[in-house]
Amino acid sequence: ILTAPLPQERGGNNSFTHEALTLKYKLDNQFELVFVVGFQKILTLTYVDKLIDDVHKEFRDKYRNEFQQKGALGLLNGTFDFKDDFMRLLRDAEESSKVRAPTVMKTFEQSLKSQKTVKCMIETRGEKLKEKVKSKKNKGSKKDGTEAVAAPSKASAGDKQLSAAGDKEELTKDEILQKNREEFFRRHMKAGEKSRSPKPDAQKEKGKKPRVWDLGNSNAKVLDYSNSATNGSAEACPVEEFDPDMALGDKNREPGRLYDLEYESDDEAEEEKVVQNPSKPSVKKGGLGGMFGMLKGLVGSKSLTREDMDPVLEKMKDHLIAKNVAAEIAVQLCESVAKKLEGKVMGTFTTVTSTVKQALQEALVQILQPQRRVDVLRDVMDAQRHRRPYVVTFCGVNGVGKSTNLAKISFWLIENGFSVLIAACDTFRAGAVEQLRTHTRRLNALHPPESHGGRTMVQLYEKGYGKDAAGIAMEAISYARNQGFDVVLVDTAGRMQDNAPLMTALAKLIAVNAPDLVLFVGEALVGNEAVDQLVKFNKALADHSMAQTPRLIDGIVLTKFDTIDDKVGAAISMTYITSKPIVFVGTGQTYCDLRSLNAKAVVAALMKA
Repeated sequence: ILTAPLPQERGGNNSFTHEALTLKYKLDNQFELVFVVGFQKILTLTYVDKLIDDVHKEFRDKYRNEFQQKGALGLLNGTFDFKDDFMRLLRDAEESSKVRAPTVMKTFEQSLKSQKTVKCMIETRGEKLKEKVKSKKNKGSKKDGTEAVAAPSKASAGDKQLSAAGDKEELTKDEILQKNREEFFRRHMKAGEKSRSPKPDAQKEKGKKPRVWDLGNSNAKVLDYSNSATNGSAEACPVEEFDPDMALGDKNREPGRLYDLEYESDDEAEEEKVVQNPSKPSVKKGGLGGMFGMLKGLVGSKSLTREDMDPVLEKMKDHLIAKNVAAEIAVQLCESVAKKLEGKVMGTFTTVTSTVKQALQEALVQILQPQRRVDVLRDVMDAQRHRRPYVVTFCGVNGVGKSTNLAKISFWLIENGFSVLIAACDTFRAGAVEQLRTHTRRLNALHPPESHGGRTMVQLYEKGYGKDAAGIAMEAISYARNQGFDVVLVDTAGRMQDNAPLMTALAKLIAVNAPDLVLFVGEALVGNEAVDQLVKFNKALADHSMAQTPRLIDGIVLTKFDTIDDKVGAAISMTYITSKPIVFVGTGQTYCDLRSLNAKAVVAALMKA
């Protein structure tokens, strides 16, 4: 058995070679698992990456419940019946790697053209005009009313045109033009008379009618929140009936499961063609010299130098910036790739472009894979054993979707069997408390107490507007501890990173209440602004904290991911600058539009040409 430390450096490789044996591995940070496949170095196996990915997904999905209940360390002495599944996945991977046989071209006798005769291919002008006239007659016969009466006149006009075409020699060009004009005006005059004919339409009723929204309520008393019973208390909001399909979206989803982010990349052959074309040498210029130059550019006869990589790195840097990666971080990434590859001997038939691209992809995947894993469900169960609520605080700038994604995370926690108390600590923005109250009603309608043994799964704790946010959070945590809630989600007001008084208030809230998890909510739309926001938020939390070891941001919630297509650079910028993981990704407007980050999917979108 070969033992070697798994590389955790950014841009590290996921393979290990020892003498005649090669090992490839994949880490599962969620359940602390390592999947390793070994094969002889001399073999060129193209399906190894697919095999290890399939085995990882199959094994994780099959034993997911056991991992969540006992944890990975509790199953070390257990046995897993996975041999048959592994052999099936191995056979599928081997079959997919086989080269498909080329398609056989059809013979002439098998084609449709062989069934046609020479006579049917010959067309005469007179026959073509007759077919048009017949088609016009057929169309006219299908119509009713005045159109059926007008059909014979159209056919006669067609006959006149046909006779005019036959007597082409007798009429001059001016006469033919004049006839066509008269026919055109006659048709349009008839069409105008038809359009001016009165229609017995019913008159529209005068006056406006109030619009009724799909998820709204026509009762004004229900919509009046001026004297709400829930204001200033933590009572459960009334349950309101509405269509659950509009709030859930995907009907075929598995309840409680956080799906990985997906991205459909283009064909790998097309990507390789696009990348290698700029570096492809010309063969036409120098005869034999051009051919030898091409071979010299492909065969790994020398080590890479900085001069060889600079043109490729410059294009890669511009490509990253175009995909919303911060300019400073794009420069640092290209610089680290250059230092890693400088002096490396290239493999046989490998271009500089493909080598640099492969190294950059590995670096990006390593950046997105967190060194510190955040497992919210495991931490909530650990807090349950200590008979205390698990506290999560959301912070970020204005308008990034903190309240919306807080509701999505609440729905995910409820589907995993945990009760949630939402603390409305945004006492500044107008409508913030009402927004959370509406989400609470919707969540209670989707998960009524009758489905959970009479237990209310989500409640709202609010004290109105203009109050101290840190005090409300402290009271909410104390209330959750007394009432036996599993999780407390603290919603805070949006604030710009340059606003010193508001950043001081946020640092006070975090320092006083000591939450288990501090999540920064950021948009996927931003570029350089993402770096500035995260750096200044962390700096403000450190400067205004009263503790010796200040509490900083623990993770990131990346929102509005469905609006950026393949411009996913904000994910790279945020994780690179803080080394903190992206815990959740918001991908839509329904409660089910919540995903976990898939590093390979993000990198595939980022490297797309």
